[in-house]
Amino acid sequence: MKRTAFFISDGTGITAETLGQSLLAQFENINFTKLTRPYIDTEEKARVMVQQINRAAEADGARPIIFDTIVNREIRSVLAQSNGFMIDIFSTFLSPLEQELSSDSSYSVGKSHSIGHNPHYMERIDAVNFALDNDDGARTHYYDKADLILVGVSRSGKTPTCLYMALQYGIRAANYPLTEEDMERLQLPNALKPYKHKLFGLTIDPERLTSIRNERKPNSRYASFAQCEFEVREVENLFRRENIAYINSTHFSVEEISAKILVEKGVERRLK
Repeated sequence: MKRTAFFISDGTGITAETLGQSLLAQFENINFTKLTRPYIDTEEKARVMVQQINRAAEADGARPIIFDTIVNREIRSVLAQSNGFMIDIFSTFLSPLEQELSSDSSYSVGKSHSIGHNPHYMERIDAVNFALDNDDGARTHYYDKADLILVGVSRSGKTPTCLYMALQYGIRAANYPLTEEDMERLQLPNALKPYKHKLFGLTIDPERLTSIRNERKPNSRYASFAQCEFEVREVENLFRRENIAYINSTHFSVEEISAKILVEKGVERRLK
């Protein structure tokens, strides 16, 4: 079965998309075409959206699912004229909250993702800069300021995980790639020893690692299955020997990896 889903907002669309994606993920037997449409903040833009929704309905032979966080009632009334099934995220959750809190909500556009609303915005930027500056073992003299240091073989998912934790949670995460030379010494690199309590390991299936490395350096020793298998085996031995917690990143998204790391290490998120 094929259906189209629209995430429509008069702001960034992040809230509509995040919640909508989570709900649609529960319907694995349906193939969704997902379309995000932010800043639908005029009635004219809404009328253009109605045309898009109706075309999708005609092409699919079924009405599209619409997740919206439109605040303006006039704009919503225009969208309501479409051949779509609308789910108003704000009214669904705000009305019960208003009753429970005995207070009216502001119904303001873009509250959850604006700079003014978030006093910790600069912490997010600082954390991202920290992750970039301390990527791939380039610098180690700022590890005293790190909340976490991810270690593992090259291309095991350390960099995207660090950046995600920085952007989403404000976590200052560095990462250090363990090399063949490190494995031959059978011990942690000197730069990591003082910060062992901050270390968390990522490993990966050798087959997957071979595939990833071949995209970067095709037909190289670096990407060969034998080399990948050796590195993964040795780094896992090192993790066990040094009692460093680790997870296999092969079948997990960066969101899942990040959540597991923070729970395992007991690191508190700066951004909430």
